[in-house]
Amino acid sequence: MVLVPALTSLTELPEDAVFPSSVSIILPICVVSLAVSSQTSGLPLQTAWPYLLGSIPGGLLAGLLDGKLPVKWLHRVLGGMILWGGMRYLC
Repeated sequence: MVLVPALTSLTELPEDAVFPSSVSIILPICVVSLAVSSQTSGLPLQTAWPYLLGSIPGGLLAGLLDGKLPVKWLHRVLGGMILWGGMRYLC
């Protein structure tokens, strides 16, 4: 939620390079977090499986739609999802 807008406004990266750049930054952080979490508290795989399985078609769909949707609509959809998640968290 913070990295993509920060890369957009603070760097001179073209818009089509911002998302891949953010993934290349986030991926190592996630791998280290996974390793530390698995060592300290174990991994709740039974809880995580539905999300892991759902991410596969989501990633494939995102790859297929890459460059085919206007950035303006992607920003709106992402903003809507962030607002929806925030409202769910508060309620």
